[in-house]
Amino acid sequence: MYSRINENIKTIRELKNYTQEYMALRLNITQAGYSRIEKGSNRLSFEKLEEIAAVFEMDVRNIIKFDISHYVEPGFKSIAGTGQGSVLNRLYSDKIALLEKLLEKTDKELNLYKNKFGCL
Repeated sequence: MYSRINENIKTIRELKNYTQEYMALRLNITQAGYSRIEKGSNRLSFEKLEEIAAVFEMDVRNIIKFDISHYVEPGFKSIAGTGQGSVLNRLYSDKIALLEKLLEKTDKELNLYKNKFGCL
């Protein structure tokens, strides 16, 4: 039961695009301490779970009963074959790569206009 709650906390954090550092700061603990919560190495008190729920702006019951299938399409988590977190990380990396390509293209166009007209 506890490991499921810890997995849910990690998944919700990733869905919200929160870093472990951000969560640790909000919870007034170290990043390593927060990481141990997600891994299940530290016992999670109900009070700490309430604090996490407040950061997520969720009810504690929703964290305990969290089901990712309500937030993503069926079969989504099996895309990468290694679990929810890796899929989300891959999608995030793909998004960053696309944004970098768009930025590069925009920079080239700006330089083209700058060279052609002497200013922007």
